[in-house]
Amino acid sequence: MADNLTLGLSQLPDEMLTFTLLKASEGLTPRLGKLAFPGRSTIQTPHYIGNASRGVIPHLSQDLFRKHTNIDAIYVPLEDFVEKAPQHTPPVYELDLPDAESPLRRFIALKQDAFLIMGARRTPPIAAPAANTNGAISILTSVGFRHLASSDYVAAAQKLRPDIVVGLGDIVYKQQAKPSNKRVAKMADRTEAWTKDIVDGKSGLDKTTRDGPRYSIFASVLPISSELQSSYVDELADELRDQLSGLAIYDPSSLTDLPQALTPLPRLSFSEPSSPRQLLHELSLGTDLLTIPFINAATDAGIALDFIFPPANASSSTRRPLGVDMWSSTHATDLSPLSSGCGCYACKRHHRAYLQHLLAAKEMLGWTLLQVHNHAVMDQFFAGVRASIGKDKFEEDRVAFEAVYEAELPERTGQGPRQVCVIVNGVRGYQFKSEGPGEAKKNASAYRMLDERKELLAEASTPSSGTDAKDLENIGFAEVVERQ
Repeated sequence: MADNLTLGLSQLPDEMLTFTLLKASEGLTPRLGKLAFPGRSTIQTPHYIGNASRGVIPHLSQDLFRKHTNIDAIYVPLEDFVEKAPQHTPPVYELDLPDAESPLRRFIALKQDAFLIMGARRTPPIAAPAANTNGAISILTSVGFRHLASSDYVAAAQKLRPDIVVGLGDIVYKQQAKPSNKRVAKMADRTEAWTKDIVDGKSGLDKTTRDGPRYSIFASVLPISSELQSSYVDELADELRDQLSGLAIYDPSSLTDLPQALTPLPRLSFSEPSSPRQLLHELSLGTDLLTIPFINAATDAGIALDFIFPPANASSSTRRPLGVDMWSSTHATDLSPLSSGCGCYACKRHHRAYLQHLLAAKEMLGWTLLQVHNHAVMDQFFAGVRASIGKDKFEEDRVAFEAVYEAELPERTGQGPRQVCVIVNGVRGYQFKSEGPGEAKKNASAYRMLDERKELLAEASTPSSGTDAKDLENIGFAEVVERQ
């Protein structure tokens, strides 16, 4: 494929989504593109998509999402909305809207110009104890683990009508040894069958809906080599190509040796890079869209991201941190913005001292401002990446970035944003796995009986000027906040 090649997807008449490659080369190289859908913002690629929890970006209400971010697409997992289905109809299914409208978009109050991408599982997902079956995948809802049948997923796509539906994949999320050849063959066969289910389900809508189907399909490519899933990949390229609008990638190495017919399709990655360095590696292989869990993880940890691409002052002798730990007491009197030169709402209207105070006081506004800032940093980062690719300087700038910045994000030092929803390794709330009867509480009690506090104070002696702060905390006068 020649440089500066422009390719438009050959779509069926009812297809709405288009992807145009603006700059690409032979092999696994970074590339520029444009993703468009009627009524939605055009996305210049490569870019990231927002990673939603229960339909919203964590810490951001939908009005703040509209006013203070430039996120043009979000990924929404179906497992967040189907707690007791199919025995009980989920509320999101009860919205009765015209064929052209999406009940899922209306249910989560998503702005009209943002791409809505629906998949089965969160990213990163929580490993389920029960294995996938021939007709269903294992998911985690707010009331526990269960199976989601392929037929139910097809019905959900038809009813909820997102812009993009990610096809099911037989992917094993547990940490284990390399799957056997027999297991790999089963993974490919199941994924192929499930992809045909979602394609056939969409084709059947042509005769049942007035305006035709409104969603596009991204087929899952398994996180194994192309050789091990060659039969499935060939089926995508030969028989299903005209019904597909993109590919969902779970391991960048699976892009190797993909058929030429699949090259023009946009590639959406769910590979969970843990740092900008890993992110740049994926972009170097030609990934177009990415979900980036480390954005939400950094916000939860109280870290303000602080990096740009390409880096400034590449001649520095010491590597810079990729973020600022806002829990540190060194920021208590610092009136500078979270990042120098950042134009986000948080940096223009507030300073580090205020953010540090909010975190120490456990005010949710602190994490809200951090989330606004961290997404603005990623907007600027990807704008720099696209400009670098356009100038044919991506590899040079990537080397400079790795020389200037540390390899990983700073370690978390503070507590997460919610006492009743402690964050542990990215696990939030109902995602904790129960260990069985008699297990200890994972979170300390947030409230105590008033009588208990009254008794403590009644029995305590009047504190003197030399009383230790920890003693005051023990008798209920105050809470000690540890300073770093």
